[in-house]
Amino acid sequence: MIMFEKFGQHQPLNRQAERYALEGVPVALSTIADAVGSVCASLDPLLRLVDAHVMAAERLHADDTTVPVLAKGKTDTARCWIYVRDDRPFSGAGPPAAMFYYSRDRKGEHPQAHLVRYAGILQADAYDGYNQLYLAGRQPRPIREAACWSHGRRPFFAMADIEEIARRKAAGKKEIPLSPIAIEVVRWIDTLFEIERSINGKNAEERLQVRQTLSRPLVEDLQVYMRDQLAKLSRGHDLAKAFNYILKRWASFTLFLEDGRVCLSNNAAERGLRGIALGRKSWLFCGSDRGGRRAAAIYSLVVTAKMNGVDPQAWLADVLARIAAHPAHRLDEMLPWNWTPASALSARAAA
Repeated sequence: MIMFEKFGQHQPLNRQAERYALEGVPVALSTIADAVGSVCASLDPLLRLVDAHVMAAERLHADDTTVPVLAKGKTDTARCWIYVRDDRPFSGAGPPAAMFYYSRDRKGEHPQAHLVRYAGILQADAYDGYNQLYLAGRQPRPIREAACWSHGRRPFFAMADIEEIARRKAAGKKEIPLSPIAIEVVRWIDTLFEIERSINGKNAEERLQVRQTLSRPLVEDLQVYMRDQLAKLSRGHDLAKAFNYILKRWASFTLFLEDGRVCLSNNAAERGLRGIALGRKSWLFCGSDRGGRRAAAIYSLVVTAKMNGVDPQAWLADVLARIAAHPAHRLDEMLPWNWTPASALSARAAA
């Protein structure tokens, strides 16, 4: 319960300790913190299996977010990285899973180390730290970059959101000029997403066929439109920057037209990081780098359980009760997508 409250419901350990004391169960905060460390050590073999499963994916979603970490008299800005395997959009057989990593900074060496043996498709934003992974001479082979159309759409949407522009004006904030060109681009991209919704869950071949028939003509027309408009704009114009973000990465933005496994957006990774974004408002910061690494480990397991429709608290309680006596060669039986509660196993044996 402590683990799920902390990493699934974003309740800091001190707040949990206060609640337990009011319920007549006083537990020292240090004891609760030690329990977190013990659980992380006990579940490390399962974490390694999740890591191997995620890194064996044909396609990965990647992203990162800030994590404040306690330093001398201040907090530093560390990072939490996520890699999501989710084959469901192209009817893949692999169960969904997520792997989190913690680092003290955002240097490119971190994702390069995380993905050192990976050689599939990476769906991510345009962070420069990934660039080394796409180089032709990279071993075991270059990772194929798939850009996110949601990221590409955002600056256009900011110039096309009539309601937000009106709110900013009413609040006396800096006005964002409404752009008919941006509205047109947003409509174009939204049409692509409508096509994607109609093929979600179909196999890669079916998805590719629909994209070749419906999406490719739209994308080709959009490219022509953006180049025509870009030629009329100054280099520093907000629209020019938004156009260049997409046009300079055109091969990555159009990879979905060549491979049915590719998604149009990187939203799967952003959904996985949502818990951390919510949690920051409650726990404020990690107490140390070790605490950050522990958090990444348990987030990996809790988020993976949720992705597979499993109650994380029930899974944690059952696995922690059984893992010490469970045969090591059958450890995969305790992974969230394979897990059967002990009570169900007992009922099955009795029958």
